[in-house]
Amino acid sequence: MPFTARQAAKTWSTTESEARKILDGLAIRALLLDMTRDDETFYVLPPPMAGFFELSLMRIRTDIDQQALSELFYQYLNVEEDFIRDLFVRGKTKPGRIFVHEPALSSENSSQVLGYERSSEVIRTARHIAVGLCYCRHKMSHLGKACTATQEICMSFNGVAEPLIRHGHARRIDVPEAVDLLQQAYGQQLVQFGDNVREGVNFICHCCGCCCDALLAARRFTTLHTVQTTNFVPAPDHGLCSGCGRCAGVCPVEAPILTGDAQMPSPGSMRPRIDMDRCLGCGLCVRACRHGALRLVSRPVRMLTPVNTAHRVVLMATERNCLQNLIFDNQALTSHRAMAAIIGVILKLPPVKQYLARKQMNSRYLDRLLDSAHILP
Repeated sequence: MPFTARQAAKTWSTTESEARKILDGLAIRALLLDMTRDDETFYVLPPPMAGFFELSLMRIRTDIDQQALSELFYQYLNVEEDFIRDLFVRGKTKPGRIFVHEPALSSENSSQVLGYERSSEVIRTARHIAVGLCYCRHKMSHLGKACTATQEICMSFNGVAEPLIRHGHARRIDVPEAVDLLQQAYGQQLVQFGDNVREGVNFICHCCGCCCDALLAARRFTTLHTVQTTNFVPAPDHGLCSGCGRCAGVCPVEAPILTGDAQMPSPGSMRPRIDMDRCLGCGLCVRACRHGALRLVSRPVRMLTPVNTAHRVVLMATERNCLQNLIFDNQALTSHRAMAAIIGVILKLPPVKQYLARKQMNSRYLDRLLDSAHILP
């Protein structure tokens, strides 16, 4: 939850000026984000991902040993699995989602893609845009494992971008440059992975399957669905397939599985079978196919994206059985605005999620509120 220097001073039993000095020092190092609203500065602790892991390696630094830090991050995120499993696997609502590869859209299904599902629309509507080093490829470069994809390409937006620009952690760019970088990412067959919200998207990373922590987790945990997919899946037309295997070569999560087929035009040729439990629905394979043997079609069940960050956070907390921690540990009860935001989200949840929230809160006030609104029987 965002907090002020005044609130921090009260918690720390110190003066407001001393608290502000400490908080500003943390913000300069990107351990906190500082934002101004109504002439008052608010501070917020970024989540681990996407948050302070990425911010620590979004630029070249000489004040710390980035080689050692990268090795530690790699061990924690790519070798051990407790944290990455807890982040990506627990609960139905995921912190990040995949954006559809817009060049792969046909005129038919392009009209079915909503604005918030397009990276280009996020860019065009952002108040602030910043670009920094790709944390994942920068980390892997210190281990000698990075690919050749562009590193200065990952974008931050809106309220997150502004303090990063102000403190020199990222570079301010305009819409045309951001669109050019997006086209560059398309050309390098990178996947767009960003904030799992409809409004106020804070970041979009341009990810490769060999370096990106989220995509590596998707491959590692396969059917456990670590990221929210798009609302599309590729549909193969075996009559047009040449068996070249390009679709399997570009897929970052190894969803197309090539199998032999005696009916293929040349001996030993392979046909793709799409593993839908792995598939992200990004559309890279569709664009890579030179014979038009793949096209994007709508998923049978549409994926639902949280409205905003507050909606996503409450959903994640409810599904992980820690809604009460979100409220009490963050002292939401001391802030009318914070509590109103949480209650507002709960009132809009589906009945099953409201029942879970009710059990975790164990609050007579919430029970009465839900009953009086006829939310639950």
